[in-house]
Amino acid sequence: MNDPQPHDDGPAQHDDDPDPVIAALLRAVAAAPDDVALRVHLGRLLLDAGRAAEATAQAAAALAAAPTDRDASALMLAALGASADGSAPPAVAPAAPDVTSVALDAASDASDGAPQVARDVPPTTEGSFDWDAAEEQVDHIAEPAFVDGSGPDGVDPDPDPSSAFSAERAGIGFADVGGMDAVKQRLTAAFLAPLANPELRALYGKSLRGGLLLYGPPGCGKTFIARAVAGELGARFMSIAITDVLDPYVGVSERNVAAVFAAARAAAPCVVFFDEIDALGQRRSQTRSAHVRGMVNQLLTEMDGIDDGNEGVFVLAATNQPWDVDPALRRPGRLDRTVLVLPPDAPAREAVFRGHLRDRPVEGIDVAALAKRTAGFSGADIAYVCEVAAERALMDSVASGTVRLIGMPDLLAALADVRPSTGAWLDTARNVVLFGEDDGTYADLRAYLKQSKR
Repeated sequence: MNDPQPHDDGPAQHDDDPDPVIAALLRAVAAAPDDVALRVHLGRLLLDAGRAAEATAQAAAALAAAPTDRDASALMLAALGASADGSAPPAVAPAAPDVTSVALDAASDASDGAPQVARDVPPTTEGSFDWDAAEEQVDHIAEPAFVDGSGPDGVDPDPDPSSAFSAERAGIGFADVGGMDAVKQRLTAAFLAPLANPELRALYGKSLRGGLLLYGPPGCGKTFIARAVAGELGARFMSIAITDVLDPYVGVSERNVAAVFAAARAAAPCVVFFDEIDALGQRRSQTRSAHVRGMVNQLLTEMDGIDDGNEGVFVLAATNQPWDVDPALRRPGRLDRTVLVLPPDAPAREAVFRGHLRDRPVEGIDVAALAKRTAGFSGADIAYVCEVAAERALMDSVASGTVRLIGMPDLLAALADVRPSTGAWLDTARNVVLFGEDDGTYADLRAYLKQSKR
């Protein structure tokens, strides 16, 4: 920006001011344009004299030099308020426009990056001031008093809840799941084969309604399997945790459930995976909470798809305690099929070991021997074994001062310290199978417990 040219007739015009004090201050401001306090003092005198337009110009110039100065801000608000109240300033002497220009040009010299101020605001007529232009130039001083929520500074009082949920590509398929052939076959028969053969599905009248409940010990890959199902379907994947839905305020949890299904319908084909469904769909007979009952009722309504339909929306859910899930959720058309996800078998354990050791410095690792020693371990247990082995090698390297690779001795030492975490769950499951109602729901679990002699 080019430097403003000085006004040759400024001093003469200052001498023409009828008020000798204001005239002296105008000369002082012209000589010291960076003196903010002097400008503020001049502005107050102008305001007291009823010359609000000139006071506004002085305040604008002061704020251009010092945007955070409180006295300058107060002067600006007072000057603008005086005009807004209808107390129009008296006729301004002919020199007044040039006084404003001189002051603002000097302020511009002090700060090239300062906001443009009243220098570009010519008087509309003699003795008047362009208040609309002045407002545009000083709107950075304060936020607007009222907003309508539609602009970038507004807050939407009722945003679309479904915008909080997004679907993603699964990125994996059954080929990425090591072992677990029985689970894959069950999923294929119950879920994937009908979808992959629409002609046969139509011939046999096979419905795609309903969902699938995965249950089993914690840490055995239920979420991973659900994501692989989405990959096999070529559908998007949406994983919903307890914290995504539960809310302490009445009615918000129900709205969150509705928002999940609305987002899934918009992203169809989409697999919606509810983790820890026993917390979201708890047996209503076990609780007196109206909050829980309302959430379960909303979940049932959305799964039925009465109002919006669930075409292209596939519901999977996982739980460690299927006996705590509300029976209404497991009726036909909802989570009517169940798949038991047991601790990984030997091929799956080998795959888990390889996956967790792939990016670590290792040598001489016999994954087959490790898999044989870890029967009954969950995938999370195996991951912890690898973590303990890596920690052991790291501490040994620190103590010796020589970096070494992770070897079989480290993993075997870790196995000596880690015990499988699935035992407690299997004990609980055995009690349910032995003493609970035998309606065939847990036939696979009963067979596994009998085979493992628990």
